[in-house]
Amino acid sequence: MMRTHYVADAKHAVGQEVTLAGWVHEIRDIGKLKFLLLRDRTGILQVTGKTGTTLDAVLDAMVQVKETVVQVQGTVKENKIAPGGLELSPSEIKVLGEVTVKVPFEVTGKVPADLDVRLDHRYVDLRRKETQAIFRIKHTVAAAFREKVIALGFQEMVPTCIVAAATEGGTNLFPVQYFERSAFLAQSPQLYKQLAVIGGMDKVFMTTPAFRAEKHNTKSHLNEVLQMDIEMGFADHEDAMEVLSQVALHTLMRVRESHPEDLATLETELRVPSNIPRHTYGSIVDLLNKNGVKFEWGEDFSRETEEEINKLLNEELYIIHEWPTKVRAFYSMPNEKNPEICNAYDLMYRGTEISSGAQRIHLPDLLVAQLKSRGLDPDSFSFYVNAFRVGAPPHAGWSIGLERFTMKICNLQNIREVAMFPRDRTRVTP
Repeated sequence: MMRTHYVADAKHAVGQEVTLAGWVHEIRDIGKLKFLLLRDRTGILQVTGKTGTTLDAVLDAMVQVKETVVQVQGTVKENKIAPGGLELSPSEIKVLGEVTVKVPFEVTGKVPADLDVRLDHRYVDLRRKETQAIFRIKHTVAAAFREKVIALGFQEMVPTCIVAAATEGGTNLFPVQYFERSAFLAQSPQLYKQLAVIGGMDKVFMTTPAFRAEKHNTKSHLNEVLQMDIEMGFADHEDAMEVLSQVALHTLMRVRESHPEDLATLETELRVPSNIPRHTYGSIVDLLNKNGVKFEWGEDFSRETEEEINKLLNEELYIIHEWPTKVRAFYSMPNEKNPEICNAYDLMYRGTEISSGAQRIHLPDLLVAQLKSRGLDPDSFSFYVNAFRVGAPPHAGWSIGLERFTMKICNLQNIREVAMFPRDRTRVTP
C-alpha cells in the first residue's frame, strides 16, 4: 500500500512513523521553515520541514507545484499552532504524479470559479472541500434510504433501463437502436417494480437511473437522474405515505448525525422534525387563494407556486395528497368516493418536490380506460396491462430523486452541483 494512514487517522498515531499520500494543497517557505499542506479525501495535514533537522533532500522535495501528488513518510507530532493541532515531521517525500499543465482553477477556493468551468474539469473540482462534502452527504442519503427500507422488510431489485414504450406516457424519451428494432431509455422503473409486486415479491426497492428527454434548462432538472424507489403490495397510499415519512426522517437524521463538519462547510443547518404533516391538494389551493395567489383547482404547481406554498405553510417538510386525477400519471388510482381526485401524493422539502407517489391501479379494465383517456394506445402497454389480468394485489409506491433531495439537504441552488457528471440539454462530457 502507498499509505499506512489517511490524514484523519493521524490523530491516533502521535509519535508514530506513518506514510501518507495525497495532493499538495499549499506551500509556504519562510526561510528556515518550510510548510507543505498535504490533502487527501479525509482532510489536510501540515508537513513541517526545518533547516538543520530535516534532510536537505526532503526540504528540496517540499517545494512542489500545488496539486502535485506526493507520498510523505514521517513522524506525527502534536503542535498546537498547526491546523488541527498536528504536524508531520518528514523523513522522505516522493512525487507520485506531476502537474504538467496549468490547473484550471484554484482548488483552495481563494479565487472563485464558475460552475461551468468546474463541471468542465470535474476531476479537479472533486478535490474542493465543498464538493467532497456534497458527495459524502449524497452517499449517506443513498445509504440511509437503503438501510431503512431493508429494515422495513423491502427486497432490492434491479429494473431494466431499456424499454419498448414510454413508462409514464408522453414522448419525452431517448431512442436507442436495439439491434433490428427501436427501443428507449427508461423514463422510470415504475412499470417494472409493479410487475415485481404482481410477481409476488411484495415489497421491493431500487436505486436506478432514469432518463428524460425534456428540453428544459432549469436549476432543478437533469436529463439523467438517480431514483430511490419502493413499491409495496397489499397496501394503499396511506401505507406508502407512512413508509415515505419514516424513510425521509431517517435519512435526515443520519445526515445530521454523520456530517456536522460537512454541513458546516456548506454553511447550512439541518433540522429533523418529529413528524411530517399532510395537506390535501384542495386545502393548499384554498390557502393560495386566501393569500392573494390566484390558482385554479386542477392545475399542477409550478416551481414558483411551490415556493409560495412553502412560505405560507412555514414548514420545511410536508406531504401534499389527494391530487386531481387528470394531472397525475395514468396508473394513479382514482379515489373510490370521488374519481376526480386520486390517491397520489408528493413529499415537499424546503419548497421543492423531492418525491412523488401513489396507490396504483391494479384493475385491468380501469387501467385501459385511464390509458385511453390520456390518448395512449393500450396495445403499446399490453405486456403491462396483461400482467394485471393474472391476479394483481392492491399496491402503492413512490420515488425519491436522489440528486434533488441531496441538493435541498445541502441548501444548494443548482442540481448540477450534486450530480458528479451531470447530463443536461447541452452537457455530455466529461
